[in-house]
Amino acid sequence: MSIPKSLIIRIINQFETGTPDGSYDKLTIQDDGINGTFQITYGRTQTTEQGNLRYLLEMYVEAEGAYSNDILPYLERVGRESLVTDGEFHDLLVAAGREDPVMRDTQDRFFDTFYWQPANAWCQAHGIQTALGHLVVYDSQVHSGGIPLFLRKRFTARPPSKGGDERRWLWAYVEARHQWLKYHKRPLLRACVYRTQCFMNEMSRNNWDLLQRPIVANGREIS
Repeated sequence: MSIPKSLIIRIINQFETGTPDGSYDKLTIQDDGINGTFQITYGRTQTTEQGNLRYLLEMYVEAEGAYSNDILPYLERVGRESLVTDGEFHDLLVAAGREDPVMRDTQDRFFDTFYWQPANAWCQAHGIQTALGHLVVYDSQVHSGGIPLFLRKRFTARPPSKGGDERRWLWAYVEARHQWLKYHKRPLLRACVYRTQCFMNEMSRNNWDLLQRPIVANGREIS
């Protein structure tokens, strides 16, 4: 089955930044860090200060972008100390994402390397072949850093690599994740149920190849 990579990325961009093309200059402060601490989230598909932001900025500096010299002094600080109140740093990130094509190209490479490729590798290792399955796994890679083991323990369905049925496994995983989000103690995560609702809508209409379009992602039609 053909995997519509660009469509999948556009859907996740819509989830993350409110636009299918992704907002390369989008910077927000969220209380989704370790122990509920605040952190920066940034870029086309939103990477985090306590996660992989430093790697994105290292790639950008190596690519000699227009703001590389200004960002360079921050590299050793990103992920090691909080920069949520550093307005100058925020302004640099926003300007680079908005004005520098090198930053946009770097983000495309970064999100492919750190998110798409690991998600695709997970699908291959576990026998996930449908386009919708790749969408579900990529979303979990972006939103949760992978397929959380604690969620997989909440259902008995097995992936194809373990002799199970792919569609049955996807239904079980998405439903488990939906319940986790819906009843989470943190409002930020409860508000994310539109992601799993989107997947359940597509599974309900048997859109496993994602050829039935448009697909409604958080209120917006994506084709």
